[in-house]
Amino acid sequence: MRRLVAGRARTDAGPAGTGAGPARTDASPAGTAPGPTDKPPGPTRTPPSPAHTLWIAVGLLLALFVALTAAVSLGATDIAPGEVWSVVFRRLGGEPPRPGTDDLIVWQLRVPRALLAALVGAGLGLVGTATQALVRNPLADPYLLGISNGASLGAVAAIVLGAGVMAGMDGVFGAGGAGGAFGLGGGLGLSLAAFAGALTAFALVWTLARRGGGFAPLRLVLAGVGIGQFLAGFTSYLVLQAGDEQQTRGVLFWLMGSLGGATWGTLALPVLAVPAGLLALQARARALNALTMGDETAASVGVDVVRLRRLLFVVTSLLTGVLVAVSGAIAFVGLMVPHLCRLIVGGDHRRLLPLAALTGALLLVVVDIVCRTAMDGQELPVGVVTALIGAPVLLYVLDRRLGVGA
Repeated sequence: MRRLVAGRARTDAGPAGTGAGPARTDASPAGTAPGPTDKPPGPTRTPPSPAHTLWIAVGLLLALFVALTAAVSLGATDIAPGEVWSVVFRRLGGEPPRPGTDDLIVWQLRVPRALLAALVGAGLGLVGTATQALVRNPLADPYLLGISNGASLGAVAAIVLGAGVMAGMDGVFGAGGAGGAFGLGGGLGLSLAAFAGALTAFALVWTLARRGGGFAPLRLVLAGVGIGQFLAGFTSYLVLQAGDEQQTRGVLFWLMGSLGGATWGTLALPVLAVPAGLLALQARARALNALTMGDETAASVGVDVVRLRRLLFVVTSLLTGVLVAVSGAIAFVGLMVPHLCRLIVGGDHRRLLPLAALTGALLLVVVDIVCRTAMDGQELPVGVVTALIGAPVLLYVLDRRLGVGA
């Protein structure tokens, strides 16, 4: 009997040492407790072959060509695409404008606006991609992090306070207004003011987000939103100090994102800044790849992390300042474009940066067409449409990040 009871006791308890087995199975192995990890920002996929990437780029270029043609053709007065390109080729060949309204509408109004939309979209795509690599966070975006608000504050301060470099800017919002139909001199002054505001805002957000170590997505977003709203309050105060009602209305519309003040003079700075920014970032694409894996990993492969971060600070702030100076604050393009491109070509910045520029250009040209044609006799601010598209994208990305404990 004693042997039978002992045997049952051994059977119920299991083999020696197995009682602690489930506890060891449920617990994480030593050193693998969940916590923040260094990983590339946002969703990625296996990169396509170089030939496939080239075909994607060609497809985007063709789509951009079609979108630019539609942007010049469509409007309050529709103009046939054939006539559009006839006017463009005549003017490029040095032929004087012909009598009538088509030459004026195409060459003086719509072509500069379509090109400005493409340049601003490309620049925002680049800034969003670089910012997300800089902070290793897919929620990074110049608007969401308050960088655009800082640039807007700097630009509005230059406009409303009557800085001397702002002479000759009345053409954007009409007589007595202030805005983007400035030449290189006035545009440079406004862009420098916006650059200073963007750099200051970026530095403040960076400092707050770094408290406690790391860049937790929620802390980064809250720091950006808080700094952005703080700066927006100052901007609103300055707008209320504007000298006349027309100037106030023009600046408020511009702050919501507007390409309505586009002229050939407006294109001078973006034409220089956006390609220069692309070249500067593309030359450091391998370093950006290493940076997205963490500072230690980047340093181990020879990247000067401190110097690279300083360069990215300057490039992203300068580009943001130039773009805000000519178009106002346009939200969420820098958030959406990098995510979309990573889903297509993966996270290698050698492919990601040029495709982000093309995708951003295409997106903003299409958005501008919607803004001009959606309502009869009224134009929607570009920032309103991009916010309607981008806010759901932000919520989706934030839900995914919080769902995996990031």
